Formats: sequence, C-alpha cells, structure tokens
Amino acid sequence: MIDNWVQRKLPNRFERRIDFENYELTREFLDLAADISAKEGFYPDINFGKHHVSMTIHVDEKEGGLEEEQLRFAMQVNAIATLDKVAKPLKAEYEVEEG
Repeated sequence: MIDNWVQRKLPNRFERRIDFENYELTREFLDLAADISAKEGFYPDINFGKHHVSMTIHVDEKEGGLEEEQLRFAMQVNAIATLDKVAKPLKAEYEVEEG
C-alpha cells in the first residue's frame, strides 16, 4: 500500500484526491505532476476541477502490483502534495504525516 492512496478493486487500481484552496495552486500541482510524468515515462488518469486533483493508477493484473515507475510516480506525488506552496488542503480526506 502507498501512503495517502486508496486501493480499489475491479479494476485493481490506486486512487488519490488532493484538494486545494484555489485554482492557482491546483495548476501549480498539475504542472509539477506533469514534470514527474515526463521524467518517469508514466501517465496516470488525472481528473481535476478548480479546487481538486484526482489521480488513478491502474494496476496490471498480470504483474500483480505496481510497476516500478508507477510506485516512483506515486511517491513523488506524495512529496509534492506536502509542499507548502502547493498543498493547502480544504479538507483532510487524506492526511499526510509531516516528518
């Protein structure tokens, strides 16, 4: 399991939703996520609105788990979601531990 991601079945996938105070923060997060996608060569399903981003990583049933680039992507998304300049959640649907 990946921190802050929810595993779903049928189809097997991991999902995360991140809420933001305003559209500018949402756009900044999307730009950073796009950079990570280009670096990792992995492009998840992304849906967004003015104040949120939802991501889905589909798991290859044959592999039985996340592939290496999917795991790296999810971990990097977790890291940018905790940046003060980006993530200022409206609601703590997914709490991020600060270390």
